[in-house]
Amino acid sequence: MASNDFYNQGSGEAGGSYGGSEGQEGQLSGQHSSGTPYSTGHSSSDDYSEAAEHASSHAGDSGDSSLFSTALGLLAGKKSSLASEHVDEADAVKQHQTFYGDGEGHQEASSQNVGSAAAIQALKMFTGGSDSEGKGGQNKFIGMAMAQAAKLFDQQSAQGKTEPAATKQEAIVQAAQMALKMYMQGGSGGGGSSGGGAGGLINLASKFLAK
Repeated sequence: MASNDFYNQGSGEAGGSYGGSEGQEGQLSGQHSSGTPYSTGHSSSDDYSEAAEHASSHAGDSGDSSLFSTALGLLAGKKSSLASEHVDEADAVKQHQTFYGDGEGHQEASSQNVGSAAAIQALKMFTGGSDSEGKGGQNKFIGMAMAQAAKLFDQQSAQGKTEPAATKQEAIVQAAQMALKMYMQGGSGGGGSSGGGAGGLINLASKFLAK
């Protein structure tokens, strides 16, 4: 589904805050989404345990299970607010173009723009990737977004292109939150434990392609 036309988005709603993370929101002490065991492909919508596994499998050498777990712990506490937060699609696509496409490439990487770009990259992989990436649901999509954020941050950091205040942890947090918002809001405008979903992500990607 993904193509070079992905960037032909002349408009899109701008404004509003899509990041949704105010720093670390307090120190997390091992807060990880625990509780009911999950079953493959059918984990509880509030159990993100499986997302950490997907993140590790996609992140390669950039993977860090502690960073993924911390991000998921924050995610579990923000689901209700994220369901109604604005997704700034136009800005997210712009950030993706900067870091993955033919953008200027001179912009310093912040935790927020790396997270947004990574979430869009995960969206493209999830909805149009070669290895049936679209199978796996919410946890796989969030895991893929975190993995892309980890890889992109390491890449930008190695090139000396990250802002002084940027951290890999916060970039992963931003990617996870953006991915969850996309998943919940993509098809039905947000809200509800089953709103959006994988079909919603396909609709969201189609909207990007159509612009």
